[in-house]
Amino acid sequence: MVSGGAHPLPADAALAAAAQALDETGHWAELVDEHWRWAYVTEELRRSYGALREEVEIPIGAGYFSRQAGEAREALRGGPTTLEIWRRQLAGVGAWMLADFGGDRDAVRAAIDPRLADVLDGIEASADVPVLTLRQYGTTTSGAGDMDVPVFAFRVHRPDGTLAGSAIVIKPAPGMATLAALTGHGDLAHYARIASLAQAARRPAAILFADLEASSPLARRLPTASYFALGRRLVRAADRCVIDAGGVVGRHVGDGVVAFFLAETSGGESAAARGCIEAARALRAATAQVATDSGLEPEEVTLRFGLHWGSTLYAGLVTTPGRGELVALASSSRSATRSTRRRGSRRARRAGAPWPRRT
Repeated sequence: MVSGGAHPLPADAALAAAAQALDETGHWAELVDEHWRWAYVTEELRRSYGALREEVEIPIGAGYFSRQAGEAREALRGGPTTLEIWRRQLAGVGAWMLADFGGDRDAVRAAIDPRLADVLDGIEASADVPVLTLRQYGTTTSGAGDMDVPVFAFRVHRPDGTLAGSAIVIKPAPGMATLAALTGHGDLAHYARIASLAQAARRPAAILFADLEASSPLARRLPTASYFALGRRLVRAADRCVIDAGGVVGRHVGDGVVAFFLAETSGGESAAARGCIEAARALRAATAQVATDSGLEPEEVTLRFGLHWGSTLYAGLVTTPGRGELVALASSSRSATRSTRRRGSRRARRAGAPWPRRT
């Protein structure tokens, strides 16, 4: 049984090379040896199996379709947690397994969970197909429902041509063009911070609110495309400032920006407060370039800021079919929003004002 910490590579050199390559490229993947024993699970897949919350125990060396492996899967927080998923998995790759057992159905039947036996009856051995594909799904704990996950499998051979095992590679359903468009320009450190907040909990944090002052007259004066471009430049600059200061980007509403600097991910409460102030100052400085790039004078693009400390913030990652974001709830967050709205004439140069009282 392998649990938290470093996951040893398989003893077989060919499988180890495949495991290392799949880990280095961030894939969800599992490896089985030529006897269809669980040989490796990539780090990314182990994290997903634990719903980004905990390390999971993997019975390395157990039969991939054995009762022991099935019980381990049923204990996972997310992924292949149901019997139906593994019935589909055996139906998809069972032709290889049967071939690797020399076509001996009795030997395969002895190696799999008895609840899968009827699936085996409908499988014919085939070692000739170099790649297998199937449509699969996995359970989640996000409340967003099951996740479609296309699967493909390929053979892993040793230098002498003998079979070392098979790799089973899984990915989210969206195509790579879609994934790249939505996440390709994202900051990896920021993604890691968000992932660490998957489980909602009390989290002391500094909160930054900023929005464009006198945005309505500006929107009426500028062509719609130009105002949209201004808003896009502004939120890009804001996100960069927040990320560089160690924060987590919150919701964008129009030309408004929200960001959180959590003690948990910043290295303490003082570091979180400092990061929030630094982000506000950096954003204040960045707005001049945003104005220039938008064909405006710097004084035409000014921001209102609200900085607040929430000692009882309750925050966690919320995912839906349309988005994923950090959501935080607390009376301090709501009062900061109201405070920002009241300070309609307070310009960006006041971003260094005294820190609001602790709530």
